[in-house]
Amino acid sequence: MKSVRFGLALIVAAVISAPASAGLFNPHVFTLENGLQVVVLEDHRAPVVTQMIWYKVGAADEPPGKSGIAHFLEHLMFKGTASAPGKIFSETVAASGGRENAFTGHDFTGYFQTLASHNLEQVMKLEADRMTNLTLSASDIVSERDVVLEERRSRTDNNPSALLSEQTSAAQFLTTPYRIPVVGWAHEIEQLNREDALEFYRQYYAPNNAILVVAGDVKAPDVKKLAQKYYGVIPKGEVSSRDWPKEPPQLSPRRVELRDQRVSQPSWRRTYLAPGSLDDKSHLSEPLDLLSQILGGGTTSRLYQEVVVEQKIATSAGSWFSGDSVGPARFGFYAQPVPGGDVQSLEKSIDAEIARIINDGVTDAELKRAKAGMLAQAIYARDSVTRKARIFGRALAIGLSVESVETWPERVKAVTPEQVQEAAKEVLDLRRSVTGLLLPEQKG
Repeated sequence: MKSVRFGLALIVAAVISAPASAGLFNPHVFTLENGLQVVVLEDHRAPVVTQMIWYKVGAADEPPGKSGIAHFLEHLMFKGTASAPGKIFSETVAASGGRENAFTGHDFTGYFQTLASHNLEQVMKLEADRMTNLTLSASDIVSERDVVLEERRSRTDNNPSALLSEQTSAAQFLTTPYRIPVVGWAHEIEQLNREDALEFYRQYYAPNNAILVVAGDVKAPDVKKLAQKYYGVIPKGEVSSRDWPKEPPQLSPRRVELRDQRVSQPSWRRTYLAPGSLDDKSHLSEPLDLLSQILGGGTTSRLYQEVVVEQKIATSAGSWFSGDSVGPARFGFYAQPVPGGDVQSLEKSIDAEIARIINDGVTDAELKRAKAGMLAQAIYARDSVTRKARIFGRALAIGLSVESVETWPERVKAVTPEQVQEAAKEVLDLRRSVTGLLLPEQKG
């Protein structure tokens, strides 16, 4: 254990002492004539590559009454094209020993393959093909719609905690489309059809609305040639700009209580509206990240030590900040009382800890530990071709720059205790909060 800790200390010390000009990933970046932005992250330690294509469209871009169409289309993208029908894409990846998957968020949709680097051209050809040549049959629509509905039933409807998250999100955002679940509302999913999917596809799936990230054992000039060969021939699309309604001032705290017969142990959560990556107050992002670590980032955090270790009124407690978003972000807390414990008493103790950090701030030692942990995570991200591709793809998909990713360690290192306290005062305002309670169903 001592050697592991010593090694971690050396890694963190190296990051902290690195010159300001040193980048986090040192990417090669270029843009094709049709608008496709390409990022190459060379890593020659293993003969593996990840290709990731990110589309700057997600659940928040869906037309009214069509919730779930972004996620539904993600499923349908695996149905094939005229030149690669059915499961040829997936079978090709599997035959080469690779793996593939896809994901949908509110702000983006992504597809990726990880496989031996000498197979990159093969999957790039296939991925470029389905960017523009997707074919869908009536049977594809029916079968995959049933799959999505079953996914919603198993992951949300059969999970009381997920249902509470859905309800608190709906209460959190007054106008921002983040209030609608990514998977969609069941009654709207049931009505999605082939034309809905193709219209969404034609509107948003275009090279000038996408980012290609290639990470692994490749050379940037080679990737550029392949990208021009396969993606470069695809014409630009007429992509609609994002014009979401602005969130109005939130003047009153909200509480959501969900009782369910499947719940045996109560739990508590709260989220506060916070500035997102493109907000005028986005400079609070790094202080908020560090605040979440100090308040609730693990067993040594303030919250865990106070309510779990000292008071022994909770079995778990923590906090988080999710700031990478086009629209408003959220800062969240969660806790679960001990069996037979009182949720209200637990909430009061958490509120007291929040008030303490707002009034008294954080110590230099706390901030130093939080920085060390976050910077170490950045170092570890370099060891995974998929993880660093995700970091870059997500950042660019929401509108951040390559420079903002590369200079992130410097911004973290520059945060002061006063800035963390300022962020706490700015964001942890009950008027912009939603508190959720998950409780057993009352008997009688």
